Amino acid sequence: MYAIVDINGIQTKVTPDAVLEVPALAGEPGAKLTFDKVLLVGNGDKISVGQPSIKGASVAIEIVEHLRGPKLRIFKFKRRRAYRRRKGHRDSLTRIRVTAISA
Repeated sequence: MYAIVDINGIQTKVTPDAVLEVPALAGEPGAKLTFDKVLLVGNGDKISVGQPSIKGASVAIEIVEHLRGPKLRIFKFKRRRAYRRRKGHRDSLTRIRVTAISA
């Protein structure tokens, strides 16, 4: 069984007992959350698609930890203009564990 759920505006494929990294969520490690914006649920050959979401479907997760992603470097350059800019950032992420998918 799997589901596609909208977490912080990003569509994510989840399966039971999967550990995923998603954009930062509010809550302490160990907290349990549910997402009810489930867009698709697949169970074997049966697939249910919502318009835009499936009524009554939800995904339960547990927050494992908060972390920062890898450093991304942004380099802007214009030739023959002596223009160079170097910046970078690290995204705040949350590692979650999917505990249940109900449809």
